[in-house]
Amino acid sequence: MTDWSAEEMPAMDDRRVVVTGANSGIGFEGTKAFARAGATVVMACRSTERGERAAGEIREAVPDATLDVRRCDLADLGSVREFAAGVRGTYDGLHVLCNNAGVMAVPRSETADGFETQLGVNHLGHFALTGHLLDRLVTGAGESRIVTQSSGAHEMGGVDFEDFHREDDYGKWEAYGQSKLANLLFAYELQRRLERAGIDGTESVACHPGYADTNLQYRGPEASGSRVRYGIMKVANTVFAQSATKGALPMLYAATAAGVEGGDYYGPGGFLGMRGPPEEQESNDASYDEADAERLWEVSEEVTGVTYDIEALAPRPA
Repeated sequence: MTDWSAEEMPAMDDRRVVVTGANSGIGFEGTKAFARAGATVVMACRSTERGERAAGEIREAVPDATLDVRRCDLADLGSVREFAAGVRGTYDGLHVLCNNAGVMAVPRSETADGFETQLGVNHLGHFALTGHLLDRLVTGAGESRIVTQSSGAHEMGGVDFEDFHREDDYGKWEAYGQSKLANLLFAYELQRRLERAGIDGTESVACHPGYADTNLQYRGPEASGSRVRYGIMKVANTVFAQSATKGALPMLYAATAAGVEGGDYYGPGGFLGMRGPPEEQESNDASYDEADAERLWEVSEEVTGVTYDIEALAPRPA
């Protein structure tokens, strides 16, 4: 594909979209594009104050935007559950879920539920959220897509089932790679389970933004108090990164473009996959390991307490 842009998104006037991390970076730009196409966008934000501020900025650019700002802290399963319950109470059907929010290369810490933070936010929080909302995506009117944001960093990751939360051996980049590989294992396994259940109106798709200029790169240096690393990241973002607007394109393509199929993976098609218009790509061999994906699924259900009953959502014979 060549030069696909957000202007090519179809009309979404009757579509409801949930975006995590919607108040900044790729989530913000994606929310703006969805709103411009006419969608109702539920902005899942850790801080509703920042979410409302972002919504105000979007409305300046898109005066008729339909935005619903709600608190969702992916580092707290109670918050995820409360958010999902509120969405379920308001909307009888959803059409797109963008599992977008994340943290990158931060010093080791733990979520409210005792998970290593990068794994907890990037994978386990989204695993729980998707499970809570899956029936609204599957049984709502029309087709739906679940888009999970990964990263090229998945290639340096491996899921350590013996030290799942990296309590014995923590490296911030290794932990980030594990979380991004987990995103892909989850996205592909979800698609396989939907297919086995005979559900063909909901597709699970993965994407990555390449190297985009967002706040994500600054969180690690800020958390560790390193001014040197912060400065290096700022220079790198200025020189090498594409804009967050362009970084959002693979997610938007995966969520809306014709011809997208469950199990696809999209990313920038330019230099080293870091920038450029979106194209279909392949992730590394480890991401397609079905045995690891099944084991990760089982562990994720166990530690989050969120069980997927996909068979119950399958269409019944006439």
